Amino acid sequence: MSQPEYTTAQATALTNHDRKPIQIPGSIQPHGVLLALSTQLEILQVSNNTQAYLGKEPENLLGQPLSYLLDPLQVEIVKQCLGKKIGNSNAFKVLINTLNGEKYFDAIVHRLEEAVILELEPTNSESELSFLGFYSLAGEAIAKMQSTSNLVEFLHLVAEEVQKIIGFDRVMVYQFDESEAGSVVAEIKREDLSPYLGLHYPATDIPAQARELYTRCFLRFLPDLTAEPIKLVPTENPTTHQHLDLSYSVLRSFDWCCAEYHQNMGVKALLVISLIQEQKLWGLISCHHQTPKYISYEIRKMCEFLGQIASSELTHKISHSEWDYKVKLKSLQSEFLESISQADNFIDALIKPEIRLLDLVSASGAAVCLDNEITLVEATPNIDEVRTLIEWADTQVSDNLFSTDSLPKLYPEALKFKDTASGLLLLRISKVRRYYILWFRPEVIQTVYWAGNPQESIQAQVDGSLSLSPRKSFEQWQETVKLTSLPWKACELDSAIALRNAIVGIVLSKADELAKINLELERSNQELASFAYAASHDLKEPLRGIYNFSTVLLEDYSQVLDDDGIECLQTVISLSVRMETLINALLRLSQLGQAQLRLQATNLNELLNQVIEVFRASRQDSGLVDIRIPRPLPTILCDRVLVNEVFSNLLGNAFKYNDKADQWVEIGYLDEGLATGDWRLGKSFLNPIPNPQSSIPNPQSPITFYIRDNGIGIPQHHLETIFRLFKRLHSQEKYGGGAGAGLAIVKKIVELHNGKIWVESSVGVGSIFYFTLE
Repeated sequence: MSQPEYTTAQATALTNHDRKPIQIPGSIQPHGVLLALSTQLEILQVSNNTQAYLGKEPENLLGQPLSYLLDPLQVEIVKQCLGKKIGNSNAFKVLINTLNGEKYFDAIVHRLEEAVILELEPTNSESELSFLGFYSLAGEAIAKMQSTSNLVEFLHLVAEEVQKIIGFDRVMVYQFDESEAGSVVAEIKREDLSPYLGLHYPATDIPAQARELYTRCFLRFLPDLTAEPIKLVPTENPTTHQHLDLSYSVLRSFDWCCAEYHQNMGVKALLVISLIQEQKLWGLISCHHQTPKYISYEIRKMCEFLGQIASSELTHKISHSEWDYKVKLKSLQSEFLESISQADNFIDALIKPEIRLLDLVSASGAAVCLDNEITLVEATPNIDEVRTLIEWADTQVSDNLFSTDSLPKLYPEALKFKDTASGLLLLRISKVRRYYILWFRPEVIQTVYWAGNPQESIQAQVDGSLSLSPRKSFEQWQETVKLTSLPWKACELDSAIALRNAIVGIVLSKADELAKINLELERSNQELASFAYAASHDLKEPLRGIYNFSTVLLEDYSQVLDDDGIECLQTVISLSVRMETLINALLRLSQLGQAQLRLQATNLNELLNQVIEVFRASRQDSGLVDIRIPRPLPTILCDRVLVNEVFSNLLGNAFKYNDKADQWVEIGYLDEGLATGDWRLGKSFLNPIPNPQSSIPNPQSPITFYIRDNGIGIPQHHLETIFRLFKRLHSQEKYGGGAGAGLAIVKKIVELHNGKIWVESSVGVGSIFYFTLE
């Protein structure tokens, strides 16, 4: 049977076994007597061994008041139990007259919802163990356990002190892992016995219902695993007509599977003490003896008390051993978050220096995913593998945090990169955007030593069903575990969650700050645009007056002016025309700043035809204009009037700044995925633009349009500055003058469409202007 098949079979059999109601066996162990009482303390049920211990047949006790057995003072003690919580027990000594004379018993009483349980164990002691006597036995053990901070040494001391008190052949401390399997982490044993220290045990060895009972009852004692159980009379409670719940009973009989399992180990007596950490079952102190062995109730209570002390100290020892590591993570986390909060670039803050992001959870590699941008740090799968892994996680992981130390078992594709990512810790930062941080750990091949082959516990029945059966062999059995990494610790998971919470807090804080800044900028921009509009509009009137009066002076008073005066007036007229051009450009730009886009589906072929017709009509040499359109342009959603202005400006500039005899301009768009690097000058001007007639742009991605020419070109150091307002590269006398506002207006229109514009050029060869419209 393969490991996956075994795991499935184990889960099926374990589920079936876990359904067995071991808390209602209908019987008790034979070393005592049990009586079930009504809330009025009437005897409703008894164990079928009262004649041997009390000298009275069961039928003679049923229906009798408890005072039939106990004196009034003892009955009053039992009555006090009615006011206690379910499961809380009380113990005292009782003296009962039997046919064989007076006998002392340890009486243990606890209440259920519908009954009171009284259990009697015979004892030779007439008095209860005094506090001083109890302290003398337990005090030294407690002092030793408290003397060490080392967890391994502490667990060894726990086993040693318990063994001193009860004298069993073997005392082990057994620890559960995340899968409910366990291992022996400390052991004190008789020299001739084989060691179990370091051996692992499957979860099937201690089923779920047994583990649940250990969390409620901190001690379980089976003095003779070969003893026959004693039935209750009657079998069901006559009041409830249900089997009696013996969850809290000290005499509850044991399951045959438990008895056979331990007898296969050579064990005849068993004492188990629970170790609880943070209200969960951390492990067990399991005590084995090769022959039947009875321990008094008082000694057992002392062991239970030591178990509670050990549980309390266990939390302290574990916390102490993890404290330094947690402090390190907290310190790193604090430093890390401070740098993120102050950084301008989020990714740089996460990965520089790289070791901080990895140390935050002790990982060997990491990947930061912000939408489609993925940044890898140290040892990771490649970007394509990480992207596919995230797509898988999107469909499989619903929480903000996901971790596994065996990714290939959940995601078979991970077999390809098990050397770097057998362990995965995935942190989802945003559910709206695809923001993830992934940490990776490599495969660590481990050798696990089991106490016998764990697969032997799965047995196939005649009907084909699977069941658990006690294993017969506990000889060391070796298993090699592959495709797993070191497990992620709880404090590492906490560190990842803290990182997410801090990032969200920082992002919200920055968003709030940015919103305030944007609001202020918007207000300032509106004021500036309003000022620019008002100023440019109001300046035109006095400027028009200057122009008109200068013209009148030239026309009506030229005969009284000398040549210098006439030249000065002509200069004033020229400058006023120039200034009006600048004011009109400023007015246009301010209008764009306040414009609302009127988006509509626009056929760019029709729009471009209109632009070209107007352009040809405005040029006397229209017959020489060579405008190339390699393929039809798409229909897009845009502001038709503004986009018309973009094409008009760029087309006009293409011919305006061209000194070639044969001038031409080409207008088109790039295919999706074609990098502009393939269009660098030298290649794009020597080779024709690809023109697949069947190519249709993807409407989900922005289209990159281009206008290229064979004009004079632009020096490289001017490529970023040409889009500034009133920026000219030539004097007014060259290339027809102009205000130097056309490209600034084009850039504004493109940005209003959430697009961008850029240029590639080579002096003497030509230019290509690219722009996108989203």
